[in-house]
Amino acid sequence: MAVAEELGIEVDVVLYMKDPPDQVLLERITEGIDGPVEDLVRKDSQFKKLELDPDDYVGNADAVVELLARRKALLQRPVLVRGDLAGGPLTACVGRPKDRLYEFLGGRP
Repeated sequence: MAVAEELGIEVDVVLYMKDPPDQVLLERITEGIDGPVEDLVRKDSQFKKLELDPDDYVGNADAVVELLARRKALLQRPVLVRGDLAGGPLTACVGRPKDRLYEFLGGRP
């Protein structure tokens, strides 16, 4: 949000824990992701506690969608999405590192 405000860009914020993306939206995000699809998955303590293998998600959009549809807390954040969430093609990127936010939003740090 701070980067968007700094650049004077209006954004809609989706609180994914309250309104998680469904499988169809996750599929659309993975189709439009700029970068490796596995970057959508947080490899944090919960990921480790579940004894998940990061290699299972490398280049595997189906596995990423299946995992995130079941475990919304493992969705990396922030994820920036351009396009109509209700339908049509999307472009997306994971906003880490922070410089990627500027790139995606068309500004400079």
